Amino acid sequence: MLPHADPSVVDAVRRAGGEVVPIGDATRGIVWVAASGSGELEDVLTRHPSISWVQLPWAGVDAFADTLAQHRDDGRVWTSAKGSYARPVAEHALMLALAVLREVPRRARVVEWQADERGRSLFGLRVVLVGGGGITEELLGLLAPFGVHATVVRRRAEPLAGAARTVTDAALHEVLGDADLVFLAAALTDRTRGMIGAAELALLPDGAVLVNVARGGLVVTDALVAELASGRLGGAGLDVTDPEPLPPRHPLWELENALVTPHVADTEAMTVPMFADRVEANTAAFLGRSTWIGRIDLHAGY
Repeated sequence: MLPHADPSVVDAVRRAGGEVVPIGDATRGIVWVAASGSGELEDVLTRHPSISWVQLPWAGVDAFADTLAQHRDDGRVWTSAKGSYARPVAEHALMLALAVLREVPRRARVVEWQADERGRSLFGLRVVLVGGGGITEELLGLLAPFGVHATVVRRRAEPLAGAARTVTDAALHEVLGDADLVFLAAALTDRTRGMIGAAELALLPDGAVLVNVARGGLVVTDALVAELASGRLGGAGLDVTDPEPLPPRHPLWELENALVTPHVADTEAMTVPMFADRVEANTAAFLGRSTWIGRIDLHAGY
């Protein structure tokens, strides 16, 4: 484990029966907590071939894509935090959806009373959720009281509780044409990068709303800006963007039907204890006392 880990993470390893020591020749497992991506981690793995388990800090692993590809078949176990942060991210996604539907981005910008009849209710809408992981599962629970008709798009058409139907990503174009609200909660891989571009946005009905709490690269930003600027779409709520950070004076900051938050769906105060729980569980798995949680499919890329 890197020495600058939060004390709660160190305690988690020890609670599970592990020992925390500086990285050395005897190191067998590593909990990666650095903000850096593939480069530094690759150097550690090269210098310490005895490492057989790597725990990554985030739900998304795209920052480590090169390293994961290079070590795809070397026998190491790789785990991520996928699923750990699903609850706060789903909560944030719901907030963005409600805010955009209720015209909050536009209303928050005005400096005088402007009464109008604009705004939509979430109740009974046709909702598409792209991605079949923990965020989608949590969102389905949050959406249940609103009586939405939920369709999940995922790699395999296995049903999820709370969804009226589940389809594979081959049916994405089909379901977009009937969507009032689309949530993006999929991993960013070569397969999903740019999956929502001009063609997909054009399929959405007039007034549809897009919410992205996954990765900015899932969306072709210029295409989204064009659709939002035209006024045809109802709006977008984005906690992630491409590029990220979103530069000053970017059109997304200016559009009155766009709400951008700076990748804060899960803040450090929320995630540190959740990550500690994941580390404790996987340390126990590493010691043979339980099963892995959040194991990465190295061939799928998440």
